[in-house]
Amino acid sequence: MPQKPQANKIIFDIEKILGMLPHRYPFLLVDRVLELKKGKSITALKNVTYNEPFFQGHFPKLKIMPGVLILEALAQTGGLLLYDSLPEPETKLVFLSKINNAKFRRPVVPGDQLILEVKLLKLKKNFASISSKAFVDDQIVAEAEVMASIMNFEELNG
Repeated sequence: MPQKPQANKIIFDIEKILGMLPHRYPFLLVDRVLELKKGKSITALKNVTYNEPFFQGHFPKLKIMPGVLILEALAQTGGLLLYDSLPEPETKLVFLSKINNAKFRRPVVPGDQLILEVKLLKLKKNFASISSKAFVDDQIVAEAEVMASIMNFEELNG
């Protein structure tokens, strides 16, 4: 495992993230970027708080972050890496298109800090492939291979 980034180190704060990703509350699942190697890898942080709206129903007596939302946090982290790596990112929209080999190793609960590590495996004009892992306290909690489609806004509006 790579050397653990410092949670207080900030490469992108929430304002920069909001300027890059189209997601908004309650679906924005990345709080800050801790490390970034342009076109190669990114490490981000998600603070999992008791006030997350999904904890009202998953599960009321045993609050566990849904695995699909951990995958979404990893995908959003990958989106940040891609937007930072693409020419003219403001003209692009990145979509999650496939998830392979997803594994969940332990529950994520209120008070945890998810460290989201993503590596770019392949980047073509309209396609990207990434490997992703989520950690809590240096223990892997989830991992997956994620594919993304990259579209121009004019393709979507035309």
